[in-house]
Amino acid sequence: MPLLTDQQTKPLDSRQFLLAVKRLADSLSYGTDRSPFLGQGLEYMQSRQYVPGDPVKSIDWRITARTGKVHVKEYESPKSLPVWFIVDTSASMALSSIKVSKYQIAAQIAGGLALASIDRVSPVGILGAGSRDLNIKPSLSRETILQWLHELRAYQFNEPTCLGEKLIALNPSLGESSLIFVLSDLHDPSAIPALKLLGHRHDIVVIPLRDPAEDSIPGAGFIRGREVETGHEATLSAKRQFTSLEALTTNLKKSSLDHFPIRTDQPFLASLRLFLQSRNLLSR
Repeated sequence: MPLLTDQQTKPLDSRQFLLAVKRLADSLSYGTDRSPFLGQGLEYMQSRQYVPGDPVKSIDWRITARTGKVHVKEYESPKSLPVWFIVDTSASMALSSIKVSKYQIAAQIAGGLALASIDRVSPVGILGAGSRDLNIKPSLSRETILQWLHELRAYQFNEPTCLGEKLIALNPSLGESSLIFVLSDLHDPSAIPALKLLGHRHDIVVIPLRDPAEDSIPGAGFIRGREVETGHEATLSAKRQFTSLEALTTNLKKSSLDHFPIRTDQPFLASLRLFLQSRNLLSR
């Protein structure tokens, strides 16, 4: 059976981390319009009579033919949707039976999507779902994103999960519709009810992460281990397995929450890019 170990007791290498984040941002941006919120919008408002200087491609030929006077279409430029990244910084995220942990993947995905979002003029905010005080409101500042990415590199081994609590506290402060990405192993049982509540007013995308060892712990006997968010060692009864990733995604589906599960031992980048494009998430 794979052994869970704390892979993130030290900060991630700064240069390698930022390079990985930038490569991910470029990959997620590949093949998509980098600035859909600039220039002519996408939502038709009305047609008006032509005035010199209007582009010919804007002519509304249907109304022009009906009235005998040249009309052009007017569009409403869509507002950029604020994007929030809720990153689970609790201790369980750093446990790993392989080289790359859930925490490292979550931090890189958050950074890559954040940089891709500001390229589309969508302000980006971050909320840590552990005990640390990491709450930065949406901003278009690249420097601000690099600042919280630098903070995400550091890891606290004894940090408990507060995902459900942080989501409930965030809800009243969101004054407008937002796109919210949640990157977590969802070990907090209060998280999904809180996500359902947020989903009434906002677009939610849950990215649950799972280490291969979490699905291979036997369902009987005893396991000698350490409680990851307190550091206490104990002998635990393994009368039942952890909730499988399949059961978790079924629960998310029943809750009408859009989701993209990631297993840390399997490639995910191409599928993630297809998932984002199929839902038009990076162009909202």
